[in-house]
Amino acid sequence: MSDRKLAFVYSPEIEGLSYPPDCPFKTQRAGLTRQKLISFGLLGGEGCVEVPARRATRAELQALHSTRYLDELERAAGGDLTVEGFKMGLGGPDTPVFKDMFEYGAWACGGALTAANLLLTGKADIAFNLLGGFHHATAERAAGFCYLNDVALACQRLTAAGKRVAYLDVDAHHGDGVQEIFSRRRDVLTISLHESGKTLFPWGGYENEIGEDAGLGYNVNVPLPAGTYDEAFLLAFERVVPPLLGAFEPDVIVLELGLDTLAGDPLTHLHLTNNVVVDVLKRLLDFQPRKLSGLLVSGGGGYHVPNTVRGWALAWRTCLGTEDEDACSLGLGGVMLGSSEWAGGLRDRELPVTAEQRAAVEPELRATLDRVTRKVFRHHGLAPQPAGCCAAPTRVGADKAGQF
Repeated sequence: MSDRKLAFVYSPEIEGLSYPPDCPFKTQRAGLTRQKLISFGLLGGEGCVEVPARRATRAELQALHSTRYLDELERAAGGDLTVEGFKMGLGGPDTPVFKDMFEYGAWACGGALTAANLLLTGKADIAFNLLGGFHHATAERAAGFCYLNDVALACQRLTAAGKRVAYLDVDAHHGDGVQEIFSRRRDVLTISLHESGKTLFPWGGYENEIGEDAGLGYNVNVPLPAGTYDEAFLLAFERVVPPLLGAFEPDVIVLELGLDTLAGDPLTHLHLTNNVVVDVLKRLLDFQPRKLSGLLVSGGGGYHVPNTVRGWALAWRTCLGTEDEDACSLGLGGVMLGSSEWAGGLRDRELPVTAEQRAAVEPELRATLDRVTRKVFRHHGLAPQPAGCCAAPTRVGADKAGQF
């Protein structure tokens, strides 16, 4: 058990709020994760507390979203979708109009602001807001089940307090809304590892999208080939994320931990197991040369609900520093259910990778990584390494103290 202070932001008030029954996005995931943590004895003790979420106020939402957009969103939630609201993205196949659309988004944003404030006041070192992760919403547009952008709002609150913020998005979908909001700023470094826009919504997030004006080089995209598996994902992560974080030296990391990356997700085409969650979090928690002042973990995608819940519980346990798998399992020698479902613990079984998968993924991924490092690293004083090398690049004109 570590000495970190963890806070799980949640309130039962949100349990009555939901998307339409036929929508793949299920608001119940956060509550199911909470129940699993309680059943394992991982929530409610010293250093792992539950903190009530709250509903964001209209004034707080207006710090990011325009007044006219919020008006249209509230109007549509009340049953009146106007032409103007439709132009703002409301009422599409992935942005259904329903009565709880504004209310749930406001709670997710309030949870994000609560989590940010816990980090700023030192009441928590790590705060989980699994209610949120709505990274597609922009100041005046809804998209991809996202109406209000809680993660961008949290980043904005943290920067307003003088913090350098790294936003790391490992959801299968590109974090395009966050990218648009911060594309011209350099106080927020945005990094998105996602399934390529060649095969997945929102059909963008390519290597050449690196920010604009003052933010040039501070927006980073790593599009992953369909079929990417654990080893390939971790190669991409190690090649890009640690050197950039080492150069940027954030005070706080906001992590969008969407788990639609997992094999078996019905909407995506990646082939990861939740063991990647452990590897990524351990890497972030070992941040050097100085300790982070905070880590905010958000929800996101994840449309196979049991897999998502188990992965988020594993993320919490990893942050807590508890590695006793037996204490969090249903018994030794669990059972593989079908192609991807696993009952027998929080960790997934390793999935075999065929020679055909490697041949389909690795050449494209290495070419992508070469393009990313060539386009972005020079803006941070980093020298990219030759193709095929996965070691962290050295920082130009600096010693190892600047590395991650």
